[in-house]
This record gives sequence, structure tokens and C-alpha cells, in this order.
Amino acid sequence: MNLSDIAFKNLLRRKSKAAFILAGLAIGVATVVAVIGYSKTMTHDINTKLEKFGANILIVPRTDNLTLSYGGISLGGVSFDMQPLRQSELHKIKTIKNAENVAAVGPMVLGTVTLDAKPASLAGIEFGAIHILKPWWQLQCQPPGDEGLLAGSEAARILGLSMGQIVTVNGRPMQVSGLLAPTGSQDDQLIFTRLTTAQALLNKPGEISIVEVAALCHNCPVDDMVAQIGEKLPSAKVMAIQQVVKGRLEALAHFQQFSFGLSIVVVLIGGIVVLVTLMGSVRERTGEIGIFRAVGFRRSHVMRIIFLEAGAVSLLAGLIGYGIGVGGIWAGLRLFGGPSIPPFHPDPLLAVTAILVSMVVGLAASAYPAALAARMDPNQALKTL
Repeated sequence: MNLSDIAFKNLLRRKSKAAFILAGLAIGVATVVAVIGYSKTMTHDINTKLEKFGANILIVPRTDNLTLSYGGISLGGVSFDMQPLRQSELHKIKTIKNAENVAAVGPMVLGTVTLDAKPASLAGIEFGAIHILKPWWQLQCQPPGDEGLLAGSEAARILGLSMGQIVTVNGRPMQVSGLLAPTGSQDDQLIFTRLTTAQALLNKPGEISIVEVAALCHNCPVDDMVAQIGEKLPSAKVMAIQQVVKGRLEALAHFQQFSFGLSIVVVLIGGIVVLVTLMGSVRERTGEIGIFRAVGFRRSHVMRIIFLEAGAVSLLAGLIGYGIGVGGIWAGLRLFGGPSIPPFHPDPLLAVTAILVSMVVGLAASAYPAALAARMDPNQALKTL
């Protein structure tokens, strides 16, 4: 009979204590797996949505403002030296250092028109990049042609527009070729048409009111791209739209920090459970250990028996804890993630980490009981029989 057989038989004889150690470690490992897996899945979901976020850089004409106030009362202000954007300059965006990260450029011209004797806000855009810049749009029709209009939901309601209707825009007959589903944004208030058509209607040939740029990768150097575009277009003001994404990522980071702290506490509790249980087991087996020493077992042999018992239970606890943790991730995503959260895919690295954490905690917690058993005096131990 070798040391492994002795350790295994000891576990079988003391099933309740082995189960207690197993439960303590498995709960700790399951908590770690659930926290890490849930956080990684949520982070992946945020990054995926960021890649579908649409425009995250805005370019507008640079305006110098002089604000007038006296005694805390605002008296208005003066704007001067406004330089309009020119469509002919937009090709410079494709020449910046990080041009490979630019997925789409969407120039837009804005203005007020008269639609069947009613004032309306008109936006001219290039529909070719609309699926990247505005992925939330739900179009039930083809993009309008040169003589077509796409009406936002609120604009259509207020102006009484319907599909196929012929209207007059600044004296030019045009057809409502589509209605935009509600988006909850300013797009609901606008009438859209092709960029060149809008420039002609607004008498702004070659002029651009705003440019939307999409950098579709979650780790794109957006701040660097803003600076590079600003150098290429010195007459424009370039801004990054990152507040919503940064806020959600920061909230997730705080959740991860709290969860990791909680996981460490749970794992430490599992280690204490192992320590206390093995201490009690060593005291119960004083006579058995004395016999081992009396028949020639060395201190290292006694320590190896304790370590083999703890290692076997820790390995099993790591496997069970990983399985429970994966189940917890699945349940958490179903309860709190919503229908758009992608399913969790088992991660081999996470499984290995779970087993290693269980083994390290179990063996570390068993070190003192093993040393205590090895230092036991054989003569004193035999007297307990």
C-alpha cells in the first residue's frame, strides 16, 4: 500500500469532513468563475455594441463666441469668424495616420425649408454609409432618390406626411418615399434627402453643416484621431462622443473591483474551512499518525499524506466549482443581461484558473495541519490509543 492509497482510504472513511472541505472550496471557486465570466461577457457585449455604435466623432464648423454677462445675468453673446465646412476638404480625413480605423464618413447639411407652406427642418445626407453611422435606423424602403424624401416619425406626424405623397419643398415637387421608425433621437424631427439635393434646396452648394465619423473598434485611439483630424481641418472643431460608452465601462470596472474583492473574501473563507477541518482531522487521527511513525514513516511521508488528501479534494472542488460558476453565469445573463447579451462560451483558460485557484488555496490551507501532523511525537501519539 502506497501513500496515495492511504490518503484515498482516509477520505473514504471521513466522507463528511471531505464533503465539508469540498463544499467550502467549490463555493469559493464558483464565485470567482461567475464573477470573472460574467464580467468578461458583459465587457465583450459593450465592446461589440461600441463597434455598432455609429458615429463617435463629430466635426462642426469652428465658431468663436463672445459671451456677454453682467451681475450674473446673461445678456447673450456674439459669434464671429465662422468658417463653413467645405465638402471638397473631407477627403483629408482619409489621409490621417489612423485612417485605417475610419469606417465611414457622413457629411450632412442642415437647414430650414418650406414644405407645403409649412416650415420644416431638412437634412441632406449620404445614404451609402447610413448602416454604419446610424445602425439603429429601421428602413422599410429603399433610400430616397434625388427627388425623394425620408421623413422622421415626429416630422411625419406633425406635417401629416404619408408614403408616396407628393409635396412641394421650396417650390420643388418631391415625393415622400419612406417613413423612419421612431428612434428616440433628433432624427425623428427631421426630413432627410440626398446631400446634393439638400444643398440645392438650401442654396448651399458644396457646404457641410456637420460631419459624422465612425471609428468602429473598441480600442481605436479616438482621442488621437480627433487630434489628427483637427490638424487636417484647422477650420473645424472636432469632438469625440464617448461619454455614454465611458460611463458604462466605468460602471462595469467598479462592479469588477467590488466582485473581485468579494471573491477573494469567499475564497479565503473556503481556505479557512479547509484549515479548520484538516486541523480537526489531524487531532482525530493522532493514534493513526503515531502508528505510521512507529512503523517507520518519516515526517515527509505524513505531510505527503495530508497534502495528497487536500490536493484530491481541491482538484474535485475546482471542477465542481467551475461547473457551478458557469451555471451561475448563465442564470445571471438570463436574469440581468437582457435578450441582447450574447451567450457565455466556456473558456478553457478560466477552467484552468479555477482548478489552480482551488489547488493553491487547498494546499496552502493544509500546510499547517500537515506540519502539525509531521511534528507529532510518536510516543505521545501511541499513548492516545
